[in-house]
Amino acid sequence: MTDVLRRGRASLTFGFFAQGVAFALLVTRIPAIQDRYGVSDALLPAFLAAVPILAGVGSVATERLVKRIPPSRLLRWSQPVVLLALLGVGAGERMVELGLALAAFGLAVGVLDASMNMLGVSLQRSYGRSIMLSFHAAYSLGGILGASLAWVGAHWHLALFVSYLPVVVLLPAVLVGSRWYVDNRDDAGPVEEEKGSESGPLVFKMLLPLCLVMTFAYIGDSTVSNWSAKYLQDVLGSSEQLATVPYNVYMVTTLLGRAIGDFGVRRFGAVAVVRMGALVAAVGFAVVAGAPGAWVGMLGFTLLGLGLCVLVPQTFAAAGRLFPGASDAAVARLNVFNYVGFLIGSPLVGALGDAWSYRGAMLVPMVLVLVTVVYARSFAAQPDRYGDGHERPHTADVGRGSNGL
Repeated sequence: MTDVLRRGRASLTFGFFAQGVAFALLVTRIPAIQDRYGVSDALLPAFLAAVPILAGVGSVATERLVKRIPPSRLLRWSQPVVLLALLGVGAGERMVELGLALAAFGLAVGVLDASMNMLGVSLQRSYGRSIMLSFHAAYSLGGILGASLAWVGAHWHLALFVSYLPVVVLLPAVLVGSRWYVDNRDDAGPVEEEKGSESGPLVFKMLLPLCLVMTFAYIGDSTVSNWSAKYLQDVLGSSEQLATVPYNVYMVTTLLGRAIGDFGVRRFGAVAVVRMGALVAAVGFAVVAGAPGAWVGMLGFTLLGLGLCVLVPQTFAAAGRLFPGASDAAVARLNVFNYVGFLIGSPLVGALGDAWSYRGAMLVPMVLVLVTVVYARSFAAQPDRYGDGHERPHTADVGRGSNGL
């Protein structure tokens, strides 16, 4: 059984990595997509907003689908759809083709994100200790690789479709790896799900603090991804070349923080790690807002990577602990707020920057991240008590997670 769990963990880790590559390839080549299809600056925000909105729809649908279809099967087929949709973005010629490809990408990525984290939460329960951050570290590593591949494509002026050809390698790999996905079987599941359905408002009220933390974390993340280069160049007076560095530094420190984060959770507990992460992120935003020059600003973005990196994985893990018998539904609902934060973050900072100042705008995500400290008690390690030496029995549904392609 241990070998089954190890294979399941390795295959899911690769799934996270592949998704990191795919998403980075999409978002870092937006200017090339705009040029290829002739999308105007006025129309571009509508295309960009459609992806997270449809992803939210996909996540909501996943909550219903997992009642009949195991998360492993949903992930097995949604990930190839995401990769093929990305190829479609690169291969199309008309705007309607772009719209269809992005719609498929958005819907499939909602199913993928939800089912992927469902499997991560259930595997963590089977292991009896914190491993969730390691999955998201693989996603960060994939993001770094995807962004690097996108840079190569832009630097050598490669056609968009050629830039997306690494997906051809990932596609068969994820299909083969999906054979070893593991669905956790929890005997309390049906009972807890029935309770949840009878007391829906009460369940959502219990989940609400985690939903807010997820939203605030993604507001912070989207602030860095969308505004770090502009902030460094326009506000702190850096060169155009230097302005590209903060996001790369942010991605690297996010990877490092997640790579060691599980050890911190096991040693100090999830509550302490989340509080520390929120405080470090808040200090990072404060440093960015008050930075006298570009290098101090980059220090702030470095702190942001170290602080924000723990919040999202631990929020999913906390949802699994809070609803041990209905973790799939909890993860699906929580995942929607990933996209809410993504949709709110960039426009919020942009509007505040134009109306007030970009330095002042950086204080808003700082305050929101600090609210996470108030909600940190929601991350308490009960009932599964990850990290305190107590391990639940390792049970896994091998058959449901390993049937054929």
